[in-house]
Amino acid sequence: MRTSELDYDLPEGVIATRAAEPRDSARMLVLSRSDPAFLAHATVRELPSYLTAADTLVFNRTRVLAARLIATNSTTGGKVEGLFLHESPDHPGHWRVLIKARRARPGSVLTLLDTSDHPSDVVLTLVERVEDEEGGWLASVTSGATPVESGSSPAILARVGRTPLPPYILAARRAHGEGVPDQADRERYQTVYASEQSGSVAAPTAGLHFTPVLLDTLERAGVRSEEVVLHVGTGTFRPVETESLLDHPMHREWCSMSPETCARIAATRLAGAPSRVIAVGTTTVRTLESYATHPEAGSGLWPPSIDTRLLITPGHRFRWVDGMLTNFHLPRSTLLALVAAALELPAYPGSGIRRVKEAYAIAIREGYRFYSYGDAMLILP
Repeated sequence: MRTSELDYDLPEGVIATRAAEPRDSARMLVLSRSDPAFLAHATVRELPSYLTAADTLVFNRTRVLAARLIATNSTTGGKVEGLFLHESPDHPGHWRVLIKARRARPGSVLTLLDTSDHPSDVVLTLVERVEDEEGGWLASVTSGATPVESGSSPAILARVGRTPLPPYILAARRAHGEGVPDQADRERYQTVYASEQSGSVAAPTAGLHFTPVLLDTLERAGVRSEEVVLHVGTGTFRPVETESLLDHPMHREWCSMSPETCARIAATRLAGAPSRVIAVGTTTVRTLESYATHPEAGSGLWPPSIDTRLLITPGHRFRWVDGMLTNFHLPRSTLLALVAAALELPAYPGSGIRRVKEAYAIAIREGYRFYSYGDAMLILP
Protein backbone atom coordinates (compact mmCIF):
# COMPACT_ATOMS: atom_id res chain seq x y z
CA MET A 1 0.00 0.00 0.00
CA ARG A 2 1.38 3.41 -0.97
CA THR A 3 1.51 5.91 1.88
CA SER A 4 0.11 8.61 -0.44
CA GLU A 5 -3.18 6.69 -0.42
CA LEU A 6 -3.59 7.73 3.22
CA ASP A 7 -3.70 11.43 2.34
CA TYR A 8 -6.88 13.51 2.50
CA ASP A 9 -7.71 17.21 2.72
CA LEU A 10 -9.12 18.62 5.95
CA PRO A 11 -10.55 22.16 5.94
CA GLU A 12 -9.43 24.66 8.55
CA GLY A 13 -11.66 24.83 11.58
CA VAL A 14 -12.56 21.12 11.59
CA ILE A 15 -9.94 20.20 14.22
CA ALA A 16 -11.59 20.12 17.64
CA THR A 17 -9.78 22.34 20.14
CA ARG A 18 -12.10 21.39 23.01
CA ALA A 19 -13.88 18.16 23.84
CA ALA A 20 -17.66 17.82 23.66
CA GLU A 21 -19.51 18.43 26.90
CA PRO A 22 -20.94 16.29 28.25
CA ARG A 23 -18.60 13.60 26.99
CA ASP A 24 -21.26 11.35 25.45
CA SER A 25 -22.83 14.21 23.48
CA ALA A 26 -20.11 13.77 20.85
CA ARG A 27 -21.46 12.85 17.44
CA MET A 28 -21.00 9.32 16.13
CA LEU A 29 -20.88 8.24 12.50
CA VAL A 30 -22.02 4.62 12.27
CA LEU A 31 -20.78 2.27 9.55
CA SER A 32 -20.83 -1.48 8.92
CA ARG A 33 -17.80 -3.53 7.90
CA SER A 34 -19.90 -5.97 5.89
CA ASP A 35 -22.54 -3.61 4.44
CA PRO A 36 -21.09 -0.65 2.49
CA ALA A 37 -24.59 0.83 2.05
CA PHE A 38 -25.16 1.23 5.79
CA LEU A 39 -24.50 4.66 7.31
CA ALA A 40 -26.17 6.45 10.20
CA HIS A 41 -25.66 9.62 12.20
CA ALA A 42 -25.98 9.38 15.98
CA THR A 43 -24.35 10.44 19.24
CA VAL A 44 -22.17 8.37 21.53
CA ARG A 45 -25.02 8.45 24.06
CA GLU A 46 -26.95 6.26 21.60
CA LEU A 47 -24.24 3.57 21.55
CA PRO A 48 -26.37 1.08 23.59
CA SER A 49 -28.98 1.01 20.81
CA TYR A 50 -26.36 -0.40 18.41
CA LEU A 51 -25.21 -3.16 20.77
CA THR A 52 -26.82 -6.29 22.23
CA ALA A 53 -26.50 -8.28 25.44
CA ALA A 54 -24.33 -10.75 23.53
CA ASP A 55 -21.71 -8.09 22.79
CA THR A 56 -18.46 -7.44 24.64
CA LEU A 57 -16.90 -3.97 24.81
CA VAL A 58 -13.16 -3.91 25.46
CA PHE A 59 -11.59 -0.81 27.04
CA ASN A 60 -7.97 0.36 27.33
CA ARG A 61 -7.65 1.46 30.96
CA THR A 62 -4.24 3.12 30.72
CA ARG A 63 -3.82 6.42 32.55
CA VAL A 64 -2.29 9.45 30.82
CA LEU A 65 0.70 11.02 32.51
CA ALA A 66 1.11 14.79 32.80
CA ALA A 67 4.01 14.28 30.42
CA ARG A 68 4.39 17.69 28.75
CA LEU A 69 7.37 19.57 30.17
CA ILE A 70 8.28 23.27 30.22
CA ALA A 71 11.72 24.26 31.46
CA THR A 72 14.31 27.01 31.40
CA ASN A 73 17.81 26.44 30.10
CA SER A 74 20.23 27.45 32.86
CA THR A 75 22.80 28.64 30.30
CA THR A 76 20.65 30.70 27.94
CA GLY A 77 17.67 31.44 30.18
CA GLY A 78 15.44 30.50 27.27
CA LYS A 79 12.27 28.47 27.61
CA VAL A 80 12.40 24.85 26.48
CA GLU A 81 9.52 22.47 25.80
CA GLY A 82 9.70 18.72 26.08
CA LEU A 83 7.86 15.50 26.66
CA PHE A 84 8.52 12.77 29.21
CA LEU A 85 8.58 9.35 27.51
CA HIS A 86 9.46 6.89 30.24
CA GLU A 87 11.96 6.08 32.93
CA SER A 88 15.12 4.51 31.60
CA PRO A 89 15.16 0.80 32.50
CA ASP A 90 18.95 0.67 32.15
CA HIS A 91 19.86 3.88 33.98
CA PRO A 92 18.20 4.43 37.39
CA GLY A 93 17.50 8.09 38.04
CA HIS A 94 17.28 8.84 34.32
CA TRP A 95 14.37 9.62 31.98
CA ARG A 96 13.91 9.30 28.26
CA VAL A 97 12.58 12.65 27.04
CA LEU A 98 11.89 14.53 23.84
CA ILE A 99 13.40 18.02 23.88
CA LYS A 100 12.36 20.76 21.48
CA ALA A 101 15.43 23.01 21.48
CA ARG A 102 17.98 23.67 18.77
CA ARG A 103 20.73 24.44 21.27
CA ALA A 104 20.24 21.30 23.36
CA ARG A 105 23.53 19.49 23.89
CA PRO A 106 25.05 17.04 26.37
CA GLY A 107 25.45 18.78 29.72
CA SER A 108 22.56 21.22 29.20
CA VAL A 109 20.77 21.81 32.51
CA LEU A 110 17.01 22.34 32.33
CA THR A 111 15.02 23.50 35.35
CA LEU A 112 11.43 22.33 35.07
CA LEU A 113 8.67 24.84 35.76
CA ASP A 114 5.75 23.86 37.95
CA THR A 115 2.12 24.21 36.83
CA SER A 116 2.16 27.86 37.97
CA ASP A 117 5.18 28.52 35.71
CA HIS A 118 7.53 28.95 38.67
CA PRO A 119 10.93 27.19 38.79
CA SER A 120 10.69 23.87 40.61
CA ASP A 121 13.36 21.82 42.36
CA VAL A 122 13.29 19.23 39.54
CA VAL A 123 16.26 19.49 37.18
CA LEU A 124 17.06 17.57 34.00
CA THR A 125 20.65 17.28 32.84
CA LEU A 126 20.93 16.05 29.27
CA VAL A 127 23.34 13.13 29.00
CA GLU A 128 23.20 11.86 25.43
CA ARG A 129 20.98 11.80 22.39
CA VAL A 130 18.77 8.78 21.80
CA GLU A 131 19.32 7.87 18.17
CA ASP A 132 16.06 5.95 17.62
CA GLU A 133 13.92 8.96 18.58
CA GLU A 134 14.10 12.33 16.81
CA GLY A 135 14.68 14.92 19.51
CA GLY A 136 15.13 12.15 22.05
CA TRP A 137 17.50 12.42 24.99
CA LEU A 138 18.61 10.43 27.99
CA ALA A 139 18.55 12.83 30.93
CA SER A 140 19.53 12.48 34.56
CA VAL A 141 16.85 13.74 36.93
CA THR A 142 17.30 15.30 40.36
CA SER A 143 14.73 16.63 42.80
CA GLY A 144 16.19 18.94 45.42
CA ALA A 145 19.67 17.93 44.16
CA THR A 146 18.88 14.28 44.97
CA PRO A 147 18.68 11.72 42.14
CA VAL A 148 15.09 10.54 41.71
CA GLU A 149 14.16 6.96 42.52
CA SER A 150 12.72 4.45 40.06
CA GLY A 151 8.94 4.63 39.92
CA SER A 152 8.79 8.24 41.12
CA SER A 153 7.96 9.82 37.76
CA PRO A 154 4.12 9.93 38.19
CA ALA A 155 4.42 11.86 41.45
CA ILE A 156 7.02 14.23 40.00
CA LEU A 157 5.03 14.82 36.82
CA ALA A 158 1.93 15.60 38.88
CA ARG A 159 3.87 18.63 40.17
CA VAL A 160 5.76 19.78 37.09
CA GLY A 161 4.01 18.18 34.13
CA ARG A 162 1.26 19.44 31.86
CA THR A 163 -1.37 17.60 29.88
CA PRO A 164 0.32 16.12 26.78
CA LEU A 165 -2.17 17.46 24.26
CA PRO A 166 -1.26 16.81 20.62
CA PRO A 167 0.64 19.74 19.03
CA TYR A 168 -2.14 20.36 16.50
CA ILE A 169 -4.61 21.17 19.30
CA LEU A 170 -2.18 23.59 20.94
CA ALA A 171 -1.45 25.20 17.55
CA ALA A 172 -5.14 25.56 16.71
CA ARG A 173 -5.82 27.14 20.10
CA ARG A 174 -3.01 29.64 19.62
CA ALA A 175 -4.34 30.50 16.17
CA HIS A 176 -7.79 31.20 17.62
CA GLY A 177 -6.55 32.90 20.79
CA GLU A 178 -8.10 30.23 22.99
CA GLY A 179 -6.87 29.78 26.53
CA VAL A 180 -7.78 26.64 28.46
CA PRO A 181 -6.49 26.00 32.01
CA ASP A 182 -4.28 22.93 32.17
CA GLN A 183 -6.32 21.55 35.05
CA ALA A 184 -9.36 21.42 32.77
CA ASP A 185 -7.40 19.51 30.14
CA ARG A 186 -5.88 17.22 32.76
CA GLU A 187 -9.37 16.07 33.75
CA ARG A 188 -10.82 15.99 30.24
CA TYR A 189 -7.89 14.26 28.50
CA GLN A 190 -8.38 11.20 30.70
CA THR A 191 -10.97 8.45 30.46
CA VAL A 192 -13.41 8.18 33.37
CA TYR A 193 -12.44 4.52 33.76
CA ALA A 194 -8.64 4.95 33.72
CA SER A 195 -6.85 2.72 36.21
CA GLU A 196 -4.09 3.88 38.52
CA GLN A 197 -1.58 2.32 36.11
CA SER A 198 0.00 5.40 34.49
CA GLY A 199 2.16 5.13 31.43
CA SER A 200 0.60 6.84 28.41
CA VAL A 201 1.85 10.09 26.90
CA ALA A 202 -1.33 10.39 24.81
CA ALA A 203 -4.93 9.46 25.54
CA PRO A 204 -6.79 6.48 24.09
CA THR A 205 -9.16 9.05 22.62
CA ALA A 206 -12.18 6.89 21.73
CA GLY A 207 -12.58 6.24 25.44
CA LEU A 208 -12.87 9.96 26.22
CA HIS A 209 -16.53 9.84 25.10
CA PHE A 210 -17.73 7.58 27.92
CA THR A 211 -19.47 8.82 31.07
CA PRO A 212 -20.31 6.88 34.26
CA VAL A 213 -23.99 7.07 33.26
CA LEU A 214 -23.31 5.61 29.80
CA LEU A 215 -21.20 2.82 31.29
CA ASP A 216 -24.00 2.04 33.73
CA THR A 217 -26.57 2.02 30.91
CA LEU A 218 -24.45 -0.44 28.93
CA GLU A 219 -24.03 -2.69 31.95
CA ARG A 220 -27.77 -2.70 32.70
CA ALA A 221 -28.41 -3.57 29.04
CA GLY A 222 -26.30 -6.70 29.51
CA VAL A 223 -23.34 -5.57 27.39
CA ARG A 224 -20.27 -7.20 28.87
CA SER A 225 -16.99 -5.37 29.35
CA GLU A 226 -13.36 -6.40 29.44
CA GLU A 227 -10.21 -4.40 29.97
CA VAL A 228 -6.71 -4.25 28.55
CA VAL A 229 -3.84 -1.84 29.08
CA LEU A 230 -1.71 -0.38 26.32
CA HIS A 231 0.52 2.54 27.23
CA VAL A 232 0.21 4.93 24.31
CA GLY A 233 3.50 6.34 23.02
CA THR A 234 4.30 9.19 20.66
CA GLY A 235 4.80 6.76 17.78
CA THR A 236 1.07 6.10 17.61
CA PHE A 237 0.51 9.49 15.98
CA ARG A 238 3.74 9.84 14.04
CA PRO A 239 3.09 10.29 10.30
CA VAL A 240 4.28 7.61 7.92
CA GLU A 241 7.18 9.04 5.93
CA THR A 242 8.17 6.00 3.85
CA GLU A 243 6.82 5.65 0.31
CA SER A 244 5.38 2.23 1.11
CA LEU A 245 3.35 1.77 4.28
CA LEU A 246 4.93 -1.63 4.90
CA ASP A 247 8.39 0.01 5.08
CA HIS A 248 7.31 2.17 8.02
CA PRO A 249 9.40 1.37 11.15
CA MET A 250 6.53 0.55 13.49
CA HIS A 251 6.97 1.77 17.05
CA ARG A 252 6.99 -0.53 20.06
CA GLU A 253 4.29 -0.26 22.74
CA TRP A 254 3.78 -2.17 25.98
CA CYS A 255 0.41 -3.84 26.45
CA SER A 256 -1.18 -6.22 28.90
CA MET A 257 -4.15 -8.59 29.20
CA SER A 258 -4.89 -11.04 31.97
CA PRO A 259 -5.00 -14.73 30.98
CA GLU A 260 -8.65 -14.80 32.11
CA THR A 261 -9.54 -11.91 29.82
CA CYS A 262 -7.68 -13.56 26.94
CA ALA A 263 -9.61 -16.79 27.46
CA ARG A 264 -12.98 -15.03 27.59
CA ILE A 265 -12.27 -12.94 24.48
CA ALA A 266 -11.05 -15.98 22.56
CA ALA A 267 -14.16 -17.93 23.57
CA THR A 268 -16.48 -15.06 22.65
CA ARG A 269 -14.86 -14.65 19.26
CA LEU A 270 -14.96 -18.38 18.62
CA ALA A 271 -18.69 -18.47 19.42
CA GLY A 272 -19.34 -16.11 16.49
CA ALA A 273 -22.62 -14.28 15.88
CA PRO A 274 -24.47 -13.05 17.85
CA SER A 275 -21.44 -12.69 20.15
CA ARG A 276 -19.33 -9.74 18.99
CA VAL A 277 -16.15 -8.15 20.34
CA ILE A 278 -16.19 -4.36 19.95
CA ALA A 279 -12.90 -2.62 20.72
CA VAL A 280 -12.98 0.90 22.15
CA GLY A 281 -10.14 2.59 20.31
CA THR A 282 -7.33 1.59 17.99
CA THR A 283 -5.01 0.94 20.94
CA THR A 284 -7.44 -1.72 22.16
CA VAL A 285 -7.57 -3.18 18.64
CA ARG A 286 -3.77 -3.46 18.55
CA THR A 287 -3.68 -5.10 21.98
CA LEU A 288 -6.34 -7.67 21.12
CA GLU A 289 -4.86 -8.52 17.74
CA SER A 290 -1.33 -8.68 19.17
CA TYR A 291 -2.41 -11.21 21.76
CA ALA A 292 -4.49 -13.14 19.23
CA THR A 293 -1.43 -13.60 17.02
CA HIS A 294 1.04 -14.22 19.85
CA PRO A 295 3.07 -17.44 19.42
CA GLU A 296 1.60 -18.87 22.63
CA ALA A 297 -2.02 -18.09 21.69
CA GLY A 298 -2.55 -21.50 20.11
CA SER A 299 -1.70 -23.23 23.35
CA GLY A 300 -4.09 -21.08 25.35
CA LEU A 301 -1.19 -19.68 27.38
CA TRP A 302 -0.81 -15.93 27.23
CA PRO A 303 1.90 -13.84 28.93
CA PRO A 304 0.70 -11.09 31.30
CA SER A 305 2.35 -8.42 29.14
CA ILE A 306 4.03 -8.11 25.76
CA ASP A 307 5.72 -5.49 23.58
CA THR A 308 3.93 -5.10 20.27
CA ARG A 309 5.04 -3.67 16.95
CA LEU A 310 1.94 -4.87 15.12
CA LEU A 311 1.15 -2.80 12.02
CA ILE A 312 -2.44 -3.39 10.88
CA THR A 313 -3.03 -2.59 7.21
CA PRO A 314 -5.69 -3.54 4.65
CA GLY A 315 -5.55 -7.28 4.15
CA HIS A 316 -5.09 -7.99 7.85
CA ARG A 317 -7.25 -10.87 9.05
CA PHE A 318 -8.83 -9.81 12.31
CA ARG A 319 -8.81 -12.65 14.85
CA TRP A 320 -10.41 -11.20 17.97
CA VAL A 321 -11.93 -7.89 16.86
CA ASP A 322 -15.34 -7.71 15.18
CA GLY A 323 -15.95 -3.97 15.37
CA MET A 324 -14.61 -0.80 16.94
CA LEU A 325 -15.40 2.66 18.25
CA THR A 326 -12.75 5.13 17.13
CA ASN A 327 -12.13 8.81 16.43
CA PHE A 328 -11.23 10.47 13.12
CA HIS A 329 -7.51 10.16 12.47
CA LEU A 330 -4.64 12.13 10.95
CA PRO A 331 -3.72 11.59 7.29
CA ARG A 332 -0.70 9.41 6.54
CA SER A 333 -1.03 7.67 9.90
CA THR A 334 -0.95 4.01 10.87
CA LEU A 335 -4.25 4.60 12.70
CA LEU A 336 -5.95 5.55 9.44
CA ALA A 337 -4.51 2.41 7.84
CA LEU A 338 -5.95 0.34 10.70
CA VAL A 339 -9.44 1.76 10.13
CA ALA A 340 -9.09 1.08 6.40
CA ALA A 341 -8.18 -2.51 7.25
CA ALA A 342 -11.39 -2.86 9.25
CA LEU A 343 -13.48 -1.54 6.34
CA GLU A 344 -11.76 -3.64 3.66
CA LEU A 345 -14.10 -6.01 1.81
CA PRO A 346 -12.10 -9.23 1.23
CA ALA A 347 -13.39 -9.65 -2.32
CA TYR A 348 -12.47 -6.06 -3.24
CA PRO A 349 -8.83 -5.13 -2.57
CA GLY A 350 -8.44 -1.41 -2.02
CA SER A 351 -12.03 -1.00 -0.85
CA GLY A 352 -11.01 -0.20 2.71
CA ILE A 353 -9.14 3.02 2.01
CA ARG A 354 -11.82 4.08 -0.48
CA ARG A 355 -14.55 3.51 2.12
CA VAL A 356 -12.75 5.35 4.89
CA LYS A 357 -12.11 8.35 2.62
CA GLU A 358 -15.76 8.41 1.58
CA ALA A 359 -16.81 8.28 5.24
CA TYR A 360 -14.41 11.09 6.16
CA ALA A 361 -15.72 13.23 3.28
CA ILE A 362 -19.27 12.76 4.59
CA ALA A 363 -18.13 13.60 8.13
CA ILE A 364 -16.45 16.80 6.92
CA ARG A 365 -19.52 17.79 4.93
CA GLU A 366 -21.79 17.13 7.93
CA GLY A 367 -19.65 19.15 10.31
CA TYR A 368 -18.12 16.42 12.44
CA ARG A 369 -15.17 17.46 14.60
CA PHE A 370 -11.84 15.71 14.00
CA TYR A 371 -8.94 14.20 15.94
CA SER A 372 -8.28 13.70 19.66
CA TYR A 373 -10.99 15.99 21.06
CA GLY A 374 -13.31 15.32 18.15
CA ASP A 375 -16.27 13.10 17.35
CA ALA A 376 -16.44 9.33 16.96
CA MET A 377 -17.00 6.61 14.38
CA LEU A 378 -18.63 3.29 15.26
CA ILE A 379 -17.70 0.47 12.90
CA LEU A 380 -20.09 -2.46 13.34
CA PRO A 381 -19.37 -5.97 12.01
